[in-house]
This record gives sequence, structure tokens and C-alpha cells, in this order.
Amino acid sequence: MSGTPIGDHALLSDCHSTALVDTSGSVEWLTFPRFDSPSVMARLLDDGAGHWSIRPTAEFSSARRYLDGTMVLETTFRTSTGTVVLSDALAMGPENEGHALGRDVPHVLVRSLTCVAGNAEVEVSYAPRPEYGVVVPVLSTVQGGVAARGGAERLVLTTPVELAALAAGAVVGRRRLSAGETLQFALHRSTWNELPARVWAADEIRMLLDRTVAAWRSWSALHQRYQGPWRDLVHTSGRVLKALTFQPSGAVVAAPTTSLPEVAGGARNWDYRYCWIRDASLTMEALWVAACPDEAVDFFAFIAAAAEGGVAANHALQIMFGVGGEHDLAERTLPRLAGWRGSSPVRVGNGAWNQNQVDVYGELLGAAHRLQHQLTDLDDDTRAFLGSLANTAAVRWREPDNGIWEIRGTPRHFLHSKVMCWVALDRAIQMAHVIGRAAPVREWKQARAEIEQMVTQDGWSDSADAFTQYIGGDALDASTLMVPIVGLLPATDPRVLATIDAIEERLTDERGLVYRYRTETGVDGLEGSEGTFLLCTFWLAHALALADRVGRARAVFERAAGYANDLGLLAEEVDPQSGELLGNFPQAFSHIGLVNAAWAINQAEERAERRAEMLARTASTET
Repeated sequence: MSGTPIGDHALLSDCHSTALVDTSGSVEWLTFPRFDSPSVMARLLDDGAGHWSIRPTAEFSSARRYLDGTMVLETTFRTSTGTVVLSDALAMGPENEGHALGRDVPHVLVRSLTCVAGNAEVEVSYAPRPEYGVVVPVLSTVQGGVAARGGAERLVLTTPVELAALAAGAVVGRRRLSAGETLQFALHRSTWNELPARVWAADEIRMLLDRTVAAWRSWSALHQRYQGPWRDLVHTSGRVLKALTFQPSGAVVAAPTTSLPEVAGGARNWDYRYCWIRDASLTMEALWVAACPDEAVDFFAFIAAAAEGGVAANHALQIMFGVGGEHDLAERTLPRLAGWRGSSPVRVGNGAWNQNQVDVYGELLGAAHRLQHQLTDLDDDTRAFLGSLANTAAVRWREPDNGIWEIRGTPRHFLHSKVMCWVALDRAIQMAHVIGRAAPVREWKQARAEIEQMVTQDGWSDSADAFTQYIGGDALDASTLMVPIVGLLPATDPRVLATIDAIEERLTDERGLVYRYRTETGVDGLEGSEGTFLLCTFWLAHALALADRVGRARAVFERAAGYANDLGLLAEEVDPQSGELLGNFPQAFSHIGLVNAAWAINQAEERAERRAEMLARTASTET
């Protein structure tokens, strides 16, 4: 089984497909031609599920970085005899500058290896395993490379290193490089009805790599204007969110991987290669800060188009979709794969797709509200759709549901779901002029008031001295931090401050990282435990900033951000014992939380500066 730490991986993306590369130069995860396609390489989940490595044969140390403003990876290997630099990228297409990033990509993984000092022998090991390891292809030598036959895909590896058969469907070869020498590699994918995959010339590969660097830098220069605290982390997070955006549709996936566990050896392993409505409003905010409104508009357009037509008082809005807008995301297990560190089962698809989660109405209307000044050309159907979201929230908020955490136990009256139905109505009221004359604002205001009364009265527990996970309970839940974040109550409200304190004191591990909730309560219907959630820790920092507890907010933020790997990438969770990253990687929600918390802290610091200036002017005037 794979034992490589999750945080040792780097992300490559062409805004269609993704790859994960570890610190020793091995491609451990690769999907073509979409994020949610069956893997071509998945040694991340099983030793026999495919890889492609390029590394020195001698003992080495490695260091890596993304080239400035890009998702192009550069890994430097140092041996006792020399230094080699490996550059990796999923190639961008022609004319991919700025907003066109990811358009018409060639579906090629390019790798360029240069000896920059001394000399070093390197080994190339290649073992593709399409369809999650089911297909062991027949590999045959062609001029300049190796062709793989078997299954639905055609793969052609361009390699200047002669490769010999090692085992069925696997080849290996070695070559010594001297200073100044460069080797160009490429893996091209096609299906039988597309332009066939082929061997690429060295100058073509060099062009693909240069074009990809230029395309990413063009996008970054156009989009990344944030200049507040933690600028580099915010910009990296913006590029990660772009890398997780499926260019043809605008969908943002939760993560590019499946079944990386919430605890090593456990069964809480899910497929995150889909687009959740629940992420929508927070994603809008993050894209606004770390990218630009155009990306936010594209994402909203996808969500609205995928969801439209599936909402009514007697029909729940679907909570998630495939990157092409697909609705049926039926879940199955892959028992042939051992899972990362034996964490099984490995799942593809996600059984939460047909759950009832009433919070989604608020998330979608919250996203629309954030973009209301850009949504100037809505057709009548879209206006009616936005109105139906509010109308449905005004009815369905009374129902128990599976909640934001997608529990697989008994549905309950989760507080977060009520809060987000309040958001749905509050934002619809503010957008009544956009939705149109038929908007029943009086009824929406009445329902909003009823929800607020339930949240503030029935959602509060005197014994817990906090807002709680569900109505009538006493358990803490980090999602109650959304009460101030969405504006249902101000962060300075005594009940909100008490909830913040309770979560910081009683829902954290010894490192001060926040759990979603205590799994031992059994509320989620699952066995086993899980790690602390980075998103929830960023929520705590965000809420503290809104309460003008800037010093505490900064400390909490830096505590969570400190778990980013050497490239600035975050997983979903942190192991409470070892401090290792856990869960699918990199996790969009963690990066969204980072961006939004950084922005909130920046705003809080600016408020503090303005107050200090006003006090100084007042003192000067009195003097």
C-alpha cells in the first residue's frame, strides 16, 4: 500500500485533469480527460495502480517549488555527484492567456529534466494502469517512445531514455546526464475516436512547457491583486481554486482525489471530485478576493444551470453535481484497491448526491447575492429559479435534514441548515428587484423572522453556553460559527462570543485546531473517528476577526496555515496525534477558508487602524 504522506504531493492541473507528484518525482495520481475520470495512475491508493517516476538512482535530497505565478512544478534533486532539476506540468493549449486558461488543452503531461551541475544517473519507471488499475496495458516500443494498448484509452509516452520491460505493463530504464544536458518527456492521452496520441519532438515539449508557464502567469497577473496579510498564501490558494476549476463548465471540484481518509486506516473515505452547491457562497467570496469576479460568475452560471428545474416545495434541490452538470453520482467501492495506508474501502461516486440538505438554498442565493451587480442580464427562467429557491426555503426550513456534514445517520434539525435557510430568504429580500415583481417579499420576511426566532431561542443551550449542533441538543458544532459569518447575528453579540469561546476551548485538539463536531456522539451514523478540520479552524479565525479579536484571529489563522505543505497546499484535515495532513488533497474548502479568513482579518485590522486614527484626531482636537 502507499505510505507516502499526503502532504508530500504537489498538484498539477490543466483545468480539465489533475496529477499528483510526490517529492521523489513520481506521478502517483493522474486522471484523463476530466477530474472525475477513472485514473490512469493511482499508486496513491494501491501499489499496483500505476505510476510514472523520474528520479536519481543514487541517494538524493529534494526541494521543490512552483514557478512564480504558476502551477508548474520544479523539483531539484541533489546527489553526491550532481544536481538535476525536473519540471512538471499538465500542458495548456494555444492562446490560453488570461481568462482563456485551460481552453482546448492537448491532454499532455510534460516533464523536462536538466542536469545543472556535475553529473547524475537517473531512472525512469513507467507503469500506466487505466480504469483504477483494472487495465494492465500492453506496452510496445515505437520510435521515440512507448505506446500503451488496452482499454478505452490510447497512451503514448515520449521518452529519450530507452526503456525495457520490467513486468507486465511496466518498463524501466536508466541514463546518466552531464551538466547542461536536458531530456524532454511527455505522456499524451486520447481515445479511439479522437486525434491519436503521439510522440512529441523535444522542441515541441519545450514549447508546451514554456506556453504553460506563460499561460499561468498571464492568468495570475490579470487576476491576483490581493495585497493584504499572507499575500503569498492567498495567491497560492487562488491558483489552487483555479486549478480545481473545470474550464468547459466553470465547476469547482471539492478536491482532485478520492478516498484519501479522514483517519489513517479508517473507512471515512469519500470521492470529492464533484461540485457541491454548499461551497457556492463561500467560493464566491474566495474567488472575489483571490481571483476575480469573472471566475465567480462562471462558477455561479454552472451551479445555476445544473440545479435549475430541480427545486420545488415538494422536490429537494440536489446538493452536488458532476463537473459537466451530471446528476447521478451513484457511489460504488473498488475492493481491488487497498487504499492509502490500508484505508478502505476506496469509493468512486458519492452517495450524498441524493441527500436532503436544506442549507443549499442559502448557499445558492448567497452566491447570487454576492454577484448581483454582475447578474444584469438574467432571463425570466433564471429569475423564476431564484424566486423558487426562496419560496422553497420558506417551506422546507422546518424539515430535518442530513446537514452540511452529510451525515449518514438519522436526519435532524441542524442549526446550520436553519441558518442557511435564513440566508436564502434574507438575500432574496435584498435581491427582490433582481428577482422581479412577483417576489413575495412579505412572506419571505415572515419566514425569515420565524427562522431567526428558532435559531436564537431553540438553537441556544444554557448548559452548553453556546449555539449547538441541532435544535434541542447540547453538542457543539463548528458550523455554528456561520451565525456571525453570514450576518444572522453580529459577532459581538454575547451569545456569539460565548459560542466562539466554547468552540475554541472545547472543540479543539491539543494543537488548537478545530473539530467539526465530536464523532463519539454518533450523530453521523459512521464508525471511527476523524481529524481536525482546517476549514473549521479558519472559520474560527474568521469569526474572531468579525468580533474584532484580531490578535486571537491572527494566532488561530497562523496555527491552521502552518499546516500547509512546502508548496502552500492544504488537505481537509490534520491528524490529532501525528500532525499529518489527512483527507482528499488539496482541498478546495480549506483554501477557501484560508482566503476568506485572511480577508476578514485584513478588514478587521483596517477597522482598528481607522479607530486609532479617529481617537488620535479626537485627542489632538481636545488638546
